Amino acid sequence: AILCFIAYSIQASTSEDPSDDNLFLGIVLAVVVIVTGIFSYYQESKSSKIMESFKNMVPQYATVIREGEKLVLRAEELVLGDVVDVKFGDRIPADIRIIESRGFKVDNSSLTGESEPQSRSSEFTNDNPLETKNLAFFSTNAVEGTAKGVVICCGDQTVMGRIAGLASGLDTGETPIAKEIHHFIHLITGVAVFLGVTFFVIAFILGY
Repeated sequence: AILCFIAYSIQASTSEDPSDDNLFLGIVLAVVVIVTGIFSYYQESKSSKIMESFKNMVPQYATVIREGEKLVLRAEELVLGDVVDVKFGDRIPADIRIIESRGFKVDNSSLTGESEPQSRSSEFTNDNPLETKNLAFFSTNAVEGTAKGVVICCGDQTVMGRIAGLASGLDTGETPIAKEIHHFIHLITGVAVFLGVTFFVIAFILGY
């Protein structure tokens, strides 16, 4: 596009009636580049918002019983085997196995889509980890009661961490409109190069 504008400027400065071909071609190429840039920005913005939503679900602090002492630690400082206390209003700081509970329920809607709070206890009820009652998962919300659990997975190894990893590493490929835009750019570029070379050869032959 810039080369087309430069060529048009040269023509305008050396000719009283310059051809508008380079001007129109430059405008078309500039519009295509701008549209492609806006589309790419939109796609990147969507991906960033998805990752930001996962980040917002990360609990900030957790109450931990470590070596007989009750500590308040950042969620990322948890390690396997830590015993955590969870109460109503908390976010689960890691994937935990419940060892004690008192009327404890969690909101799993962000993970499984279940709209109703799910009760959790120390009882093993299902071979499927997402269905058994003795597991609570990272970033889900405690909506009732209190519980104590042992950390079995933390960080990227949690169920939610693995989902986030899959989402960030997903290659969706080019959309149809992106393919059409790239095809159009290649076509216009080919035409521009062909016309440029042709006019150069003709001008050289005619002695301009």
